[in-house]
Amino acid sequence: MINLNRVAREIKTIGLYDLVLQDVQRIAGKNRVDEAKILQILEKNPEILQDYMQTNVEYNLSNIHLKDINVQNLKDECRQEAQTFNENLEKLRALEKYTLDFEQSATLVIIFSIEFFVLFSVQYFIVLLNLKEWQWWIYSLFASSVAFAYWYGKKQSRLYAKNKQRYEVLYLQTLQLLEALEEKECIKKEDLLIHECEEHV
Repeated sequence: MINLNRVAREIKTIGLYDLVLQDVQRIAGKNRVDEAKILQILEKNPEILQDYMQTNVEYNLSNIHLKDINVQNLKDECRQEAQTFNENLEKLRALEKYTLDFEQSATLVIIFSIEFFVLFSVQYFIVLLNLKEWQWWIYSLFASSVAFAYWYGKKQSRLYAKNKQRYEVLYLQTLQLLEALEEKECIKKEDLLIHECEEHV
């Protein structure tokens, strides 16, 4: 469900993907690469595509380069499957953020940021406000916040793993549904491709 021509064009022309472009240039052995060369490299080096997709998820951009099917213009026997396809696309877009590794997610960054804030607050209360007689209470509060952060991090990690698995299963089902709709000549995949990201324009 990813438009490789769009991927190649975006890697070449959009600054967000400069690190990916540098990897492409390193593999190509030259600084100037055209879209055809990028496509060749994408086919031979799937890690480049993974880096592109990872960048998209980090910046809340979708890796699903298909638009919903307009069900009004379809034959009756195609309409139900097309509606299911559209529902699946919506679910995939909602689950897409979970394809990011939890260790690289914003959730983990937020947890660590809060813990650093709590740590500096603890030091502030004890040292600057001269609350040494309360230090054990303050340290126990900090320790409990660390325990809570650890528990919450583990919970979120499991949520990411569970939703990533749901995403992968639903992705395959949706691909099969797309192929079935194409075989029945209900749609053409080419008509559903999104050729430009609105966020980049």
